[in-house]
Amino acid sequence: MTDPVSSSWTPLKQSLCQAFPQLAELEPGGPLTMDLGSDGWLYELTPDGRVLCQYGIAMDDVKSLMSDGTTEDLGTDELAKQAKYFIQPAVSKYRQLLLQSGFSEQTDMNDDFVAVTFERTVDITNPAAVHSLTTWCVRTIGRSG
Repeated sequence: MTDPVSSSWTPLKQSLCQAFPQLAELEPGGPLTMDLGSDGWLYELTPDGRVLCQYGIAMDDVKSLMSDGTTEDLGTDELAKQAKYFIQPAVSKYRQLLLQSGFSEQTDMNDDFVAVTFERTVDITNPAAVHSLTTWCVRTIGRSG
């Protein structure tokens, strides 16, 4: 018996990519991603029905922003704190709206980046719901200014 989620993914991808030509599948069978506007937000839809709106910064960029020569003295934890400080204005701009719209918030970090991810599930067997949520993300976060 065919899994309804996996059988729904291919036609959904085709439909979404027609409606949102900026969507890209970086690896076969992987999530669809796109930039949300020019502010650095990223949209991702996974084959298992998770919608992610993410904003982050690379640790190398944090080091560049702190170019007064002190970064070699800072540990990873201190750099991560600085990264959170740098991304806070962009995240706080949409945090309340995303949380009120059913997204949950988490912070992801490793040696390369720090990101705040807002996640919400969507039924990928319901293309209209996926289109609606994707449109909402593009209109809410993806608009310039």
